Amino acid sequence: MDRYSDYDATGLAELVRNGHVTAGELLDDALLRVEQLNPDLNAVVLMQEDTARRNIARGLPDGPLKGVPFLIKDLGCEAVDFPSNNGSNLLAGTTYPRDSAIFERIAATGVVTFGRTTSPEGGIGAATESAVYGGPTRNPWNLGHTSGGSSGGSGAAVAAGIVPAAHGSDGGGSVRIPASSCGLFGFKPTRARLPDGPYAGEGWAGMAIDGFLTRSVRDSALLLDMCQGPDLGAPYVAPPLASSFRAATQRPCGPLRIGLCDTTLTGTPISPECRDAVHDAAALLTDMGHHVTPTLPRADTMGMMHAWTIIVACGTALGIRKALTARNRTLQQGDIEGVSRGAMKYAATISGDKYLECVGMIHAYGRQMAAEFQAYDILLTPTLAEPPAKTGRFAHTTEDYVTYRTGPEGIFTYSPFCAAFNASGQPAASVPLCWSPKGLPIGIHLAAAYGQDEQLISLCSDLERARPWITRRPPVFV
Repeated sequence: MDRYSDYDATGLAELVRNGHVTAGELLDDALLRVEQLNPDLNAVVLMQEDTARRNIARGLPDGPLKGVPFLIKDLGCEAVDFPSNNGSNLLAGTTYPRDSAIFERIAATGVVTFGRTTSPEGGIGAATESAVYGGPTRNPWNLGHTSGGSSGGSGAAVAAGIVPAAHGSDGGGSVRIPASSCGLFGFKPTRARLPDGPYAGEGWAGMAIDGFLTRSVRDSALLLDMCQGPDLGAPYVAPPLASSFRAATQRPCGPLRIGLCDTTLTGTPISPECRDAVHDAAALLTDMGHHVTPTLPRADTMGMMHAWTIIVACGTALGIRKALTARNRTLQQGDIEGVSRGAMKYAATISGDKYLECVGMIHAYGRQMAAEFQAYDILLTPTLAEPPAKTGRFAHTTEDYVTYRTGPEGIFTYSPFCAAFNASGQPAASVPLCWSPKGLPIGIHLAAAYGQDEQLISLCSDLERARPWITRRPPVFV
């Protein structure tokens, strides 16, 4: 066969089905790449090689990705055989009595999960630099830059060719930010499209959802099809698909109305590299027959960001309190990082009625964005306001949680687009169409109306055909 890293997940699965390679041989290839690349990247943790080989020996599920090596994020995706640190010293070595619904569905695809990928503590950063992992996770395109967050380990592992696809999750851009930073495809489906149970009823008032980092649109479509749908007792469900994600990738989009926003959603200028990239994408979409017009959404994005910050602070505090209760002890020095400590302090100032007011603000924002999407089918922006940040810029050392999120050099300044669609619940994707003059990836962000996942992934697939990216590889990709 050709090199292991020449294939996406669908391609590797086809090799296994046709008898050209075994699941064990693919696992060997993945483990060799961990050995070669992970010392520089710091992306793969909590390896469970014995579990992976045992699963192969007893027979993998006969799913569409049978035999393909896979990694799950070290945050959520609870699994009996995969202990987790959840990005935190406090939560290091957490074990689970049963598998989560999302892991059960991932396992049913036939993938060979052999470890976890790094995540910032609490999942609240746009970079992955947790103390529990001993250092930052680095970008395969340039080791001096971040791979993004909070699914930064998954982004780095897929971009480096350790695995062709990996699990992630997205509460404020945490799939799309690393996708943009690492030159990958990342898709956040409509709220509740994927299951949260049984360990959570919902994440961050419904703003968080699982997802995947992949090198091809078809891999994301396949994984979404296999994992979509409510789990038992889900508090709410997404609108049903008309057919499937995979069918949508094979169905070209008709001409769409596309709104182009080349500033932040509040009208603030973005970096020249990202502005040029989104105009390049707009020209490509125009050439493909779509109708692109400038726009600036009138929704209250600043109010949404304020409400998001409060809700996530309260969620962070709840997670820490539950961990301390389970361990029957008080918080000790070194248990959590500065930003989490600051989030706890901030959450202590938030009343119950203020929290509910913020949930109401998030819902109001969804209605405002829905009104905006009456004028266009797709909103086009960059994924980030600038190319991938240097490591250390978003370290979790500060205890000023609010400034870390909303200050002039904070996360929302760097990533002003993604969280809007966690708040509104709309599907959104980062597509790897552009690179900076210095060779850093610049993702293009596309958002569709609520429930229009198939329309969005169809457009992404058209873009992949128009400007293929799978052969574009970072320097470490050998």
